[in-house]
Amino acid sequence: MRTHRTVGSLVIRTALAGEAAAIADLHVRARATYYPDGLPEDGRDWPALWRGAIERPDTHVLCAVRDGRLVGIASFRTDEGAPADSVKLFQFHVAPDRWRDGIGTSLHAACVEEWQADGKRTATLDVHVDNERAQAFYARQGWVPDPENPPAEGDHHLFLRYTVPGE
Repeated sequence: MRTHRTVGSLVIRTALAGEAAAIADLHVRARATYYPDGLPEDGRDWPALWRGAIERPDTHVLCAVRDGRLVGIASFRTDEGAPADSVKLFQFHVAPDRWRDGIGTSLHAACVEEWQADGKRTATLDVHVDNERAQAFYARQGWVPDPENPPAEGDHHLFLRYTVPGE
């Protein structure tokens, strides 16, 4: 298990397959906050999906843990068909009761460190149009609208791009 960074009592490290259920729970709780009627039931087995992501050799899943409790998660990999120096941030969540505690900023910094170490130059993500809190967070971190991927008519996502700073 690789520890990426420690900030006070916050430890950011690689996720373990045995944490998939806890990761899925945090993921669902965080996502539910930006759906007016709660997260739609889509029949997905989130623990199994997270276990699969953790076990994929091309995917990185980071956990932020404070005082033994999972408080944040991030998942990223090079997307199929994307340039090798690009990475896609698929999931980035902080436990809703821990928002504004600096966890997201520390978790994002750990992602950037990993991207730098892996030689990534750009990162992309998509964010739900109703998730204004996340959009503001990403803007503070330096993410901008992706000029190569404008939103399509009727799409519920905005596409953002981040230039990974050189080391």
